[in-house]
Amino acid sequence: MRTWRVGTFSMGASLLFLGIFLLLSQFFSMDLMHVMISWWPIILVVLGIEILLFLFLSRQEKPFLKYDFLSIFFVGILGTIGIGFAILSSTGIMDKMDDVLNREERTMDLPALEKQLSKGVQRVVIDTGHYPLTIEGTPTKEVTMFGTYRALLGKKEKLLSNAEEYVSIQEKGDTLYVKVKGLPSETAGPFDRYAEMSATLLIPNDVKLEVNGNDNIITLKPRTLTSDWTIDQASNLSVQLQNSSDVKVTATGVQEFEGNREMWKMTEEKQGEHPYEEPVIKLATFQTGKGNHSLTITNSYQLSFSTVD
Repeated sequence: MRTWRVGTFSMGASLLFLGIFLLLSQFFSMDLMHVMISWWPIILVVLGIEILLFLFLSRQEKPFLKYDFLSIFFVGILGTIGIGFAILSSTGIMDKMDDVLNREERTMDLPALEKQLSKGVQRVVIDTGHYPLTIEGTPTKEVTMFGTYRALLGKKEKLLSNAEEYVSIQEKGDTLYVKVKGLPSETAGPFDRYAEMSATLLIPNDVKLEVNGNDNIITLKPRTLTSDWTIDQASNLSVQLQNSSDVKVTATGVQEFEGNREMWKMTEEKQGEHPYEEPVIKLATFQTGKGNHSLTITNSYQLSFSTVD
């Protein structure tokens, strides 16, 4: 009488096919997750063949059926793992995990922003957000923003697809409001990642400008300024002003100053009684030309000022 141990053949064949798949994955650089997702249905095929083979042999003789519980348990574990991979793949989690495992730090270009100013716009208000920002004057009647961002990204992953994801622009009456948003971030366990941005914003130099620095690093290049600009609450402010400008620069509430102090008229005062405490610049003025236009700097921790031809 022949004894048939159901599960032994299934386990052997499953291990054989798994070994073949893993071996091929090494030669053809196949992804291990994709191998597991593709391989597990073979378990059902092998188990079905074993049952059909048993039914075929039972017609010719009287086999004694015996279960190999260890093999069946092992095959069940492999099948459960395979089904689990398939379920995760259908929800998109596997693709997400694949992107996370293959992430690398990359620098990408920001989607460019171009906004033509309406004729009625006479003032631009900027909220810089929490990233370094360079603001330059331009003779064109257009607000333009471009730059780069750095983040951990997968091979096919893109953090930003359009400018509206990192900057908001709204026009109200005679004022255009520009707000720099935070970049998308993830703070969930293994999906945690950071992103940083460095951008340049071009503003028409003949419109009024008000900048809220948010204790941020700002570089200001007005070029030939033909209007009034105000910068408030920058942690580190670097200003490059052309010698040919017709501008009066006024700075108040500045704690540290870098530049040629002889060019400025300064009034300093101490905030406390400690003898080693650095004085704060209560008022500092500098003028080029007749000073028909103004550049006002308030509440900036550090000011670096230079003039260029």
